[in-house]
Amino acid sequence: MNAPRKGITRLQAVERVLQGIAEDGAAYVELQALLEEQFQAVLRHQTAQLKVLADQVVAAVAVIEARRRQRVTLVTALLGPSPDMQQFFALLPETTRATALANWAALEAMVAECKRRNIRNGTLLTEQFTTMQRVLNGEEDTYAPA
Repeated sequence: MNAPRKGITRLQAVERVLQGIAEDGAAYVELQALLEEQFQAVLRHQTAQLKVLADQVVAAVAVIEARRRQRVTLVTALLGPSPDMQQFFALLPETTRATALANWAALEAMVAECKRRNIRNGTLLTEQFTTMQRVLNGEEDTYAPA
């Protein structure tokens, strides 16, 4: 096993990874709520609210991504190149490992749910845009020669 980055002990690196997982859990709960608000705003054609929510989603994702990058850096420092989170969890004492694995599984489920909601929102926005284009511009083949 490799030593973590300079200026940080192995224990501190492990604690930061575990803390980051917990913080991401809370952040994904908030992201799910934002995506649901976004969906409702799309349904209601609330353009101004969509802009506000889009900015909030982008900011939330940026924070989550920064923590993910830190987690990868720390786990790589602990385990070497191409680390696997299961290898990281194997380093933990049994009592800590069980909680960490449960938190990780919950985080993975939240990530999948946020992806599902994001796809749903994007699909609805695309459908609405396509419908508006047809309403404003007519069907492409409406005046096509026979």
